Amino acid sequence: MDDAHYVEHGFDGDVHVLRIANPPVNTLRTGVRAGLLNGIQRCVKEGARAIVLIGQGRLFSGGAEMTEFNKPRQPPSLPEVFEAIETSKIPIVAAIHGSALGGGLELALVCHARVATPTAMVGLPEVKRGFVPGAGGTQRLPRLIGPEAALKIIVSGEPVRADEAVKLGFIDAIIEGDLERGAIAWAREAAKSGRKFTLARDRSDKIEGADLAAFDGAAAALLKRSRGQESPKGCAAAVRAALTHSFTDGLLFERQQFQRLVEGEQSFALRHIFFGEREVARIPGMPEDTKPMPVKNAVVIGGGTMGGGIAMNFANAHIPVTIVEMTEDALARGLAKCDANWQRTVQGGKLSQAEYEKRRACLKGSTDWNVVREADIVIEAVFEDMGVKKEVFAKLDALARPGVVLASNTSTLDIDAIASATKRPELVCGMHFFSPANVMRLLEIVRGKASSHETIATAMDVGRRINKVNVVVGNCDGFVGNRMTGKRGPQLEKLLLEGALPADIDRVMETYGMAMGPCATGDLAGLDIGAAVRKARGTVAPIADALVAAGRFGQKTSKGWYLYDEKRARHADPEVERIIVDMAEKMQVRRRKIEDQEILERMLLPMVNEGARILEENIAARAIDIDVIFANGFGWPAWRGGPMFFADRMGLKNVRDKLAHYAETTNDPNLKPAALIEKLAAEGGSFSGNGTRKAA
Repeated sequence: MDDAHYVEHGFDGDVHVLRIANPPVNTLRTGVRAGLLNGIQRCVKEGARAIVLIGQGRLFSGGAEMTEFNKPRQPPSLPEVFEAIETSKIPIVAAIHGSALGGGLELALVCHARVATPTAMVGLPEVKRGFVPGAGGTQRLPRLIGPEAALKIIVSGEPVRADEAVKLGFIDAIIEGDLERGAIAWAREAAKSGRKFTLARDRSDKIEGADLAAFDGAAAALLKRSRGQESPKGCAAAVRAALTHSFTDGLLFERQQFQRLVEGEQSFALRHIFFGEREVARIPGMPEDTKPMPVKNAVVIGGGTMGGGIAMNFANAHIPVTIVEMTEDALARGLAKCDANWQRTVQGGKLSQAEYEKRRACLKGSTDWNVVREADIVIEAVFEDMGVKKEVFAKLDALARPGVVLASNTSTLDIDAIASATKRPELVCGMHFFSPANVMRLLEIVRGKASSHETIATAMDVGRRINKVNVVVGNCDGFVGNRMTGKRGPQLEKLLLEGALPADIDRVMETYGMAMGPCATGDLAGLDIGAAVRKARGTVAPIADALVAAGRFGQKTSKGWYLYDEKRARHADPEVERIIVDMAEKMQVRRRKIEDQEILERMLLPMVNEGARILEENIAARAIDIDVIFANGFGWPAWRGGPMFFADRMGLKNVRDKLAHYAETTNDPNLKPAALIEKLAAEGGSFSGNGTRKAA
């Protein structure tokens, strides 16, 4: 496709329009860059008095074409396009709708002026891909809005609405109604009046005399939230360069930071997850013409922590939803918890009162199960007990209209067994939300043996509409995420018996980047809950069970693996060490010093091994599905790429050998390398290169 197809040229009298036409997100690929450069030259040649630059479709531009990063860059470069804009004697006005992100916003910042629709979003999210803005964003934005405001936008990577951008000073005007018509009129008036524009690169008023100590303090506060990640530091350093360097030298510094980070392991991992979140939307084996069933309203059975959170997702997306509870008291508690969650967000300034009222109007409650008759989808979120689940599904089957999907929020139970309680097993699936359900992005959609393509497509569509990252998984105990994390438990106990302490294990895992180590996570969830699960399954964890027997249930009792103060800060407890040492003596285990690398490997490799078995069994279709699950639901840092990415970077021959070593030295047959690892190691292969399996 030639560059004329990527950038359309139109005009309205003496105001010319260049429309970026690279669907779906108008990335700045080679053809777009060439089209912009040629378009500007043509506008000049044809006597344009002003130029409006706009995006076709749903947004202005999503930024750089990341698939070009690992290829030789073809001319023209983005700086060449920017030079043509900044040296143009004709004012060029960026007209933004939808969003202008990354290189898309950098393109707009180069223009002489920027106008936008009221709800357009603008931002520089490069930090979330592991690098810094590489086309002048860290140098131009501080010159327009000041260093600390720019720092916050660039280090967080979070977009802001156009109306907020007007207040900050990098959007010049809001256009109501038709954006292109309004932008043309605005540009014509500006040209006619002889309005003088000062390019961002020529501005110095916002950065002159900047207080570097204050800037460094603001940067340090922001960087506390990104422990271990390199790109936020690079972003802060690049913005600081705008205060200490000339514009030209600042651009050079920014580019050096970009090049260093984009070639690094963390950026590779973040882009692995970024593209993976798009890949998991493609379901192997599903016919392309499969259509989801329409869902205009939902019913959630159960108003507890999970049920209330699930219902909030629908209300947040302005989809009417009704919570069904057994008693008025339980219903009132559930609705009050939803209200409290929303009100905290309002008080924190992240949700307007008007938007809260709109969401609240979408949420209703009832103790009358007959409301199920009107539902387009029903999601069960009751106690995790098979007998209870079957009873609920039999009741739902009798009440719900024919053709309505019935979904279970179970985290471990057999979807096929649940479906057997109905006369519509083809319309039953799992929709496993993660706690807190109104916050966590992951949604495991569990396909049962009988689940139809339309059922899965409907669950996927609903998940997309309520802003979840959906991953389709097969039916087994624990599905993907819980099944894999469950396999590290035996090694946790063995490490403690052999010489580690809870603080050692948590420190290693948190240094790796996990939000919380496994012991701290256990205390948060409740050690008594884990003990109940083990009892039901007939398994034991000697040390954890001893803690529970001593009344140490975790944060709820202010003592578990740790002691907790009134602020819930954790502290090592000598009593826990005594319990561990006594258990080691009782089991005749000789304690020793265990190095951090061994702790890391023994915590992660059991999950990798189980992930390989999950791929063998087709519970997950692709390795990237597993990595996306862990990055979005289990606190695995996206900049580490996920467990299967970890294994690929370690090398599967090394993974195989380490697993075999630990299987022998710890007497854990579960660590015997999975057949898929043996096969790929022998072939010199990787999980990422293993291809896509067909869905069952």
